[in-house]
Formats: sequence, structure tokens, C-alpha cells
Amino acid sequence: MPDPRELVAETYLQFAEDLADASGEAIRPWFRSELEVERKGDGSPVTQADRSAERAIRERISELYPDHGVIGEEFGSERTDAEWVWVIDPIDGTGAFVTGLPTFGTLIALVQHGHPVLGVLDQPILRERWSGMCFPDVRPRTTHNSQVVHTSSTTDLHASIGFATDPTMFKGSARSGWETLSSSFERVRYGIDCYAYGLLASGFVDIVCEASLKSWDYLALAPIVRGAGGRMTDWSGSELTLESGDRVLASANMRLHRAAIARLEASDG
Repeated sequence: MPDPRELVAETYLQFAEDLADASGEAIRPWFRSELEVERKGDGSPVTQADRSAERAIRERISELYPDHGVIGEEFGSERTDAEWVWVIDPIDGTGAFVTGLPTFGTLIALVQHGHPVLGVLDQPILRERWSGMCFPDVRPRTTHNSQVVHTSSTTDLHASIGFATDPTMFKGSARSGWETLSSSFERVRYGIDCYAYGLLASGFVDIVCEASLKSWDYLALAPIVRGAGGRMTDWSGSELTLESGDRVLASANMRLHRAAIARLEASDG
């Protein structure tokens, strides 16, 4: 007899992938088109595509799971005290999107009792999708376009490839933390937003370290990294939840993660 916990996980995973399909359909017509780019209160850009994608996702959640909570970047929060909460970033990397770069992604997380258990990173232009799950008592796994993937075996911090979206995201004490950590890498790269976490899950990137984030920027990515064999926490090594702060660290494996945290702790940040 099938394990009911496995069935629940697979049901939610299929639904999350259906949500990604819907968001992709809403986004693709706007890519490299004439867009109206607005600035939100925090100065970040937003477009018709961001709003259309989030609406498409929210409508489907409301239809099938009306008791679930929803947190989205563009349209706020509903029922955040529910057992199950969907956390949505319709376009993570809007700056890349408006400049015609296909390195943005739709992020969809499912959180149970505050902890992310499922995540989808969908790149609708390249038609790449990473899906990860780490439900309690269910074997974790991550797939890229339905093929199981694993993180790299790199354990030496000085041989690692590290990514961050933008060096300016590290403000105040976070800057010294990033400078101390990144000085230990063999190579540092910037600029591909959530796509870097997908590459980490697939074994091409060893570490992603970021700051100045919101929950919708990272909760979908934690199950993807963990399901592929990696670790993703805040800078102190605590598991990511709805209550986590704005700094995250993702590493290919536990040994590398511990070394990275030690470097962050050695800094003033």
C-alpha cells in the first residue's frame, strides 16, 4: 500500500508544478516586449508580468486549497496562520527580466507550520525547472526537468565557486561577512538571481550567499538545495522558516557549509 505521506507530498508537488505552468504562460508573452516598469516603495521594479503571474497562481490556490495561506511579493498575505502557506515570488530577478536576460525565475514554496517543505524554481523562457521537496518522513529529492540532480562534492572552501546576485545587497555588517567569505573562494560570480541556486542543486555552483532578502526570495530554494544534498540556512546555521531574517547561505554539502559559516562568524558581520 502506498505511504500516505508520500502521496501527500506528490500531490502537492504536482500542484506546485501546475502553478509554475500557469505562471509561465502569464510571463512568456511579456518577455522582451514593451513593458511598463514601475517602481515600488522600496525602489524595486515591478511589471505587468509580475502581477499577471501572481494572479494566475493565487487564483488556482484559491480554487483548490481555499483554506491555505498565501504570501506573495505583489499582492500581500492571506491566512498566514494556516498550517499550509504558499509563498510566491512571481518573478525573482525582475531587473534581469526587464533587460531581456533569461536568468530570472518564478519561485513557489509550500510551507508547513512555518517550515518550507516544497519548492519550485521555474525559468519559463529557457523552460528549465528545479523542483525539490523535504517533507517530514519522506525521502528528500530534487529534480531538474524531471531528472534527479545532486550538488557538487566540493568540500574545500578555497576550491569553491561562490555566487551572489549583487555586491550591493550586502549592507552594514553584512558587507564584512561577505567580504571575508568571498575572499576564500576560488572564483566569485554575480548577477543571476535565483538561477544560481538551481545551478548549485545541479552541481555547477558550490556556494550562494546573499543578504537583504525577503521570505519569498528564498523559501522555495531551501527544499531545492536540501533535496539535492546541500544545505541552506541563515548565516548562523539555523534552518530557514517564515520567521527568518534577510541573510541566507546555501552550500553543496555540510562540510562546506560549516566552513562557510565559520568564515562568516570570523568577520565583523
